[in-house]
Amino acid sequence: MDLNEFLRRADALEASARTLVASLQPGTRLDDAKGRLNAVAAEEVAALRAALRTLPPEDRPAAGQAFNRLSQALTRVVENYAASLRSANSGVGATDLSMPARTQWRGARHPVTMVIDEIAGIFRELGFTIALGPEAETAWYNFGALNFPPDHPAMELHDTLYLRDDVLLRTHTSPVQVRTLQSYRPPVRVLIPGNVYRRDFFDATHAPAFAQLEGLAVDEGISFVDLKATLAEFARRFYGGTRRVRFGPSYFPFTEPSAQMDVGVGLQDGRGLRWVEIMGCGLVHPAVLESAGLDSERYTGWAFGMGPARIAMSRHDINDIRLLYDSDVRFLEQFTS
Repeated sequence: MDLNEFLRRADALEASARTLVASLQPGTRLDDAKGRLNAVAAEEVAALRAALRTLPPEDRPAAGQAFNRLSQALTRVVENYAASLRSANSGVGATDLSMPARTQWRGARHPVTMVIDEIAGIFRELGFTIALGPEAETAWYNFGALNFPPDHPAMELHDTLYLRDDVLLRTHTSPVQVRTLQSYRPPVRVLIPGNVYRRDFFDATHAPAFAQLEGLAVDEGISFVDLKATLAEFARRFYGGTRRVRFGPSYFPFTEPSAQMDVGVGLQDGRGLRWVEIMGCGLVHPAVLESAGLDSERYTGWAFGMGPARIAMSRHDINDIRLLYDSDVRFLEQFTS
């Protein structure tokens, strides 16, 4: 390609760009106009850029100036079209067609919300109602009424977020147990969902603020048999009718005896059954009943607590709890139903 051919093709491309934009249908979006212009001009611009390197040295200054004029002309064509769109759509409430197109995300229910709603639905069928309580609690409701000893490490500043001397952000939903028993006489069967707060590092397995789900049943003559039967029925409904469950010893200040409940997960790698802990549970400690003003000789009860975020992680094979709190649309749109 010689200099004359270079200049002729540059002028022809500029004219073609102007003709293309002038022929667009009224209201054509800016990104559509750019796409059509790029389809016409991209190959020819690349050819002219390559030709600059092959021209004789004495012709390159003139060719370079022509190439710069072409680039500026193509930019002005786009800018002028964008300005015409803004002018045509400058009325109040009008759509700005010069804005780039966006794919609209309609939203989805959060995986933790779905787990909470599903569990709540199961326990409603088992005769439970929903109970709620404040997230800012007194130390007595959060610890004292739940049989925590005065020197328990959970009460220290390195574990608990205090708002002032005797007021804190609750570290579990268990204070609602006491508040419910103070407000309603047995029989009581409640499910308690809510957010709790702890001084934990935000890492793959811990969060400083997270959802918790707790259950409480209090009446005359309630035993550990009732606890096992109810929670086993919940596991069968939630995980499937053939899912195995087991209970092992544990410790919590507000239950005695205390246990942890595991469900069996069948592995696909030939290693058989793996047990996964899903909740802590136990019979309500007599001291908790007495803190709520009940006769512990007459009434007994049981309680459990679980983390719906961890259940959602196991259900959807999520290996980092931080994904549940990042509000990343790319992650959340996987759960759009």
